[in-house]
Amino acid sequence: MSSHNDHQKGLLITAIGGLTLTLDIPLIRLADGGAWTILLLRTGTTFVAAMIIWSIWRALSRNAPQLIPGWSGLVVAICYGLTSITFVTGVYHTSTADLVFILAFNTVFAALLSWIFLKERPRLVTLAAMLIMILGVLVIVGGSVGTGHLFGDFMALCSAFFIAVAITISRASGKDMGFTALVGVLLPLALAAFMVTGEGIQVNAPWWIIFNGAVVMPISFFCLANGPRYISGPEVAMFYLLETVLAPVWVWMIFAETPTRNSLIGGAILIITLVAHSLWQLHEGRKRRTDLAVHHPA
Repeated sequence: MSSHNDHQKGLLITAIGGLTLTLDIPLIRLADGGAWTILLLRTGTTFVAAMIIWSIWRALSRNAPQLIPGWSGLVVAICYGLTSITFVTGVYHTSTADLVFILAFNTVFAALLSWIFLKERPRLVTLAAMLIMILGVLVIVGGSVGTGHLFGDFMALCSAFFIAVAITISRASGKDMGFTALVGVLLPLALAAFMVTGEGIQVNAPWWIIFNGAVVMPISFFCLANGPRYISGPEVAMFYLLETVLAPVWVWMIFAETPTRNSLIGGAILIITLVAHSLWQLHEGRKRRTDLAVHHPA
């Protein structure tokens, strides 16, 4: 019964995190400001909110997690910091659909990195899914040639890679990285502060990006980081797909930004492949647990 309740709790927590994350890009766009100003306000408010939450947690409990657990935590924090820089840059240089579809490619990078560094050889089904996803990204990038979106697509690809590196190191270390992603914003915060001193604050609706950094980012990152404590990796991955599916919908409803044909085709390839592969992983996981229960009954 306890295991069932934990699973339900994990699904609820991760669903909240995934749904909250879908608001990130629309709020960045609604703030209507320069890239460096947006990055400064987004990371600054995220860091302040994270420190307030952590300080209260530490005051109430001795079990508050470390902000940066060792050298592995430092590398993970740097990776998340680089992700913030490339992500916000991508928002300003490509379409929302291209950005979130390419970000879904982080699963391929994660599988490759796990294969190389953790010696976790992917199964044939996973290799096939990776090849299909590479095709999907090529379709999206191919449609961006000559449109001025190629640099933004590259930034999205960099974001996907840095996220995959952070996930791989976190899994290898086995340490609690719940607050590490939030502390990682110090790197882009420092860079943005330096750039803004030269060009000045440029934002028309700062309240949107402040709300994003102070509320949306801490909730989404904290919930998604805690999901794996209660549910499997494939189930967590399914909730990350919420941003891939819903962010372009919100942007279309608010800004009437219609994805290109190549973006829709490539995105459909990525989403269908990811969903199919995640469902296969869930089926295999349940099958292994059932077999284990039969051979080793309690």
